[in-house]
Amino acid sequence: MIGRQPFSPLRTRRTPPVPGAVEIARIRLMVAGSLAIAAFLLVAVRLTIVTVLPTPEAARAGTQIESSNFRVSRADILDRNGQLLATNLDTFSLYANPKLIQNPRLTAQNIVAILPELREETVVRQLKEKRDFVWIKRRLTPEQKYAINKLGNPGLNFRTEERRFYPAGEVTGHIVGFTNIDNRGLSGFERKFDKDLTESDTPLSLSIDLRVQHLMYQALLTSLRRFKARAATGIVLDANNGQVISMVSLPDFNPNYLSSNNVKGLFNLATQGVYEMGSTFKIFTIAMALDSGEITIQDGYDASKPIRVGRFLIRDYRPKNRWLSIPEILLHSSNIGSAKIALDIGHHRQRDFLGKLGLLERPTLELDEQELGSPIIPDPWREVNAMTIAYGHGIAVSPIQITSAVAAVINGGIYYEPTLLLTRSTRRGQRIISNKTSDKIRRLLRLVVSEGSGRKADAKHYLVGGKTGTAEKVKDQAYNRKALRSSFVGAFPMNKPKYVVFAMVDEPIGNKDSRGYATGGWVAAPLVGKVIAQIAPLLGVKPINYESPKVRNQMAIGIRTKKLEKKHFASF
Repeated sequence: MIGRQPFSPLRTRRTPPVPGAVEIARIRLMVAGSLAIAAFLLVAVRLTIVTVLPTPEAARAGTQIESSNFRVSRADILDRNGQLLATNLDTFSLYANPKLIQNPRLTAQNIVAILPELREETVVRQLKEKRDFVWIKRRLTPEQKYAINKLGNPGLNFRTEERRFYPAGEVTGHIVGFTNIDNRGLSGFERKFDKDLTESDTPLSLSIDLRVQHLMYQALLTSLRRFKARAATGIVLDANNGQVISMVSLPDFNPNYLSSNNVKGLFNLATQGVYEMGSTFKIFTIAMALDSGEITIQDGYDASKPIRVGRFLIRDYRPKNRWLSIPEILLHSSNIGSAKIALDIGHHRQRDFLGKLGLLERPTLELDEQELGSPIIPDPWREVNAMTIAYGHGIAVSPIQITSAVAAVINGGIYYEPTLLLTRSTRRGQRIISNKTSDKIRRLLRLVVSEGSGRKADAKHYLVGGKTGTAEKVKDQAYNRKALRSSFVGAFPMNKPKYVVFAMVDEPIGNKDSRGYATGGWVAAPLVGKVIAQIAPLLGVKPINYESPKVRNQMAIGIRTKKLEKKHFASF
């Protein structure tokens, strides 16, 4: 056909236009943005892995921490009035991810500047480990955490942990005990009731009265310093149910700040220590004798001469060199008279009697066995042992045991096992002596305070009774007359006893105020008198009128007066 162009593919295809500069810039911007978003997502994922989802090693450590925290969250411990003795506080613990530490040496220097208790080389070594998780320091203060945060190091971080806190510090340290850094109980109630405290949110209530505990603590501390003694211990016990109201031991420790420097303070003299208690044992000797019915309060013994036993002599500290009635044997603390009473009663019955008072086995207090001292008793138990045990030598028991035993012979004759747990219900005890015998012992112990060696324990208006004890310590297999354990055990009010108070001071040194004496009457008796005067109002004990006919009758002994002593003793 004329004028018609032949078909050509090149002529029918449309050639795309060449992009301009604006279009090229837009494409590049989109690519760059996509790369930026991808990079951001990559960093976000990595951070999530590091912080939220740690690597296997860190995850294992984290799992241990989280599960450990779950298991060791502990219930509070309270005193009998609801005061906190132990509770939990949130603290911060510092850890590091060494893989994110760029300069271990510089980082270690910065950490040690804030936490000077750490060693720089140790921290450097930790920060160079091929791990994702290492502990640096547990339990930081808020100030330390803030300072570490200011370093801005991405390889350092914190975990929140629970820390056990003891508001009363050393005042209740021996009773409450303490936990380790992972909140596991290591001593005291924290150890004994570790499972209960971790498995329940219900607070554990103790029989301790924190107010009384503070007063006993201060009184013992004052006496310790005043007489330059090595140690001291004190107990306040409810005479009618065995609940421990106070128990203090010095030296002590603060469970909030444990260190290798106060290891000696961990020993609890009141429960772990066993000691010869000296003349306080004469209370049991006379109670046993009177309750047997073979001896009456009107009877007496010849104490005019020492007793020879082999190459040893049993003598009196301040001999009267004459016959002594039963009340006078206790009043004048006669070793000779006590030894003769024991011989008359017999060593078998003596052993049985002391066993019923809980003096021959470990006490049943709510502490681990390692925190309870085992009595030291003679084996075999012969007549010669009975003689020395009658006045508190040749047998060693703990302060909590002697206190509980005294409570039994003055409360009407019922022995209650001591307890540190608060109970509102009536506790069952075991009868040891008759109420009639117990009444006589109360009168005799009041006599010791009103006229004998316990005068300085006589807290005005509270009708105190008790007995002093002074025991020579054994050194190099012999008794050392200059190394004494001075004690006093008392109760109040003696017409109807409610509380027993015990105090012992180890190796006191006599001073001007005590006229050079370091005996129980000069050291421990005034301590107990001071404590009773302070705690009686807190415990609701009302003052007593000594001159009341009723009180005078309750405390009368029923023996002849001193003016008739010669005539009275001539009749024996």
